[in-house]
Amino acid sequence: MILAEKIIRLRKQLGWSQEELAEKMAISRQSVSKWESANSIPDLNKIIKLADIFEVSTDFLLKDEYEANSYSDEPKPSNLNQVSLEQATQYVNSKIQEAALITKGVILSVCSAIPLFFFLAMAETQRMGITDDAATTIGLVCVLMLVATAVSFVIKTNQFKNETAAIENQDFELAYGVHSIFSERLAAYQPRYNRSLFIAISLFIFSFVPLIVVNQFFDTSGMVLMMIAVLLLMVSAGLFFIIPASTKLDAYNHILQDKGADTEQTKRNKRAEKLAAFYWPLLIAIFLGWSLWTMDWGTTWIIWPVGAILFAALVGLMELLEKPQNN
Repeated sequence: MILAEKIIRLRKQLGWSQEELAEKMAISRQSVSKWESANSIPDLNKIIKLADIFEVSTDFLLKDEYEANSYSDEPKPSNLNQVSLEQATQYVNSKIQEAALITKGVILSVCSAIPLFFFLAMAETQRMGITDDAATTIGLVCVLMLVATAVSFVIKTNQFKNETAAIENQDFELAYGVHSIFSERLAAYQPRYNRSLFIAISLFIFSFVPLIVVNQFFDTSGMVLMMIAVLLLMVSAGLFFIIPASTKLDAYNHILQDKGADTEQTKRNKRAEKLAAFYWPLLIAIFLGWSLWTMDWGTTWIIWPVGAILFAALVGLMELLEKPQNN
């Protein structure tokens, strides 16, 4: 048996794709492909490293008379849950459906205040024959109804827990070929994610422009209240793009992190996600409370750039606090 055949057999016994072997060898997949097709031969250092990775002797790899009789074509038994291509695909589809429900819930929560601002604006401009008290009452009722509907969407996400638990809550490894397929899918999806991210960030940034312009040039309470509703709509549009896109990207990345191995980058992302989960809703509550209390929307918007800088500082502080524990 020649070297190329031995590399193929040993790699398949371990259930690795060419990409996975290339990653362990710190080389390109094309190099592994050339070795296995006998178009090139690894140098001595690579032979030694292959022997170490496959846990065989260099003589076994180099001498044709050594056969792999002691090996079977079956992968080595593992205590980890093995995820097939069908299971991995189903996991991603379930996460996308779950994200759709979460997106509806989050958007309704953000937009829940729009009726309140709308009716307050109508009362301020004396349109629709509505008083301030009536506007507040109707607006608050609408807020409660929309929030209740939003909560119902979030509760519905529980139906996907059983479908995703095997991958999210347990260590796992991918079946042969799954890593390669999902790496290609991730690479194909990345440009679409980048576009969605760009659109969402642009909407978040420019959502404050109408409010600032109206405050500077018109300075009427009714117009300011209407622009707050526009601001919330633009933020909601940004969330419509970013939540599904980020969920799908995270699902692909989670599948590719087989064997329960969290990279350092993944750990940083998870810490940032945990912080963001309560930081941004808290910031929104502070902004709305401060603005409604003072009605000085031309000043309170400053909380957003300050809040963004503070968020980055808090993420950095979490990294510093985490390092001593890792050491």
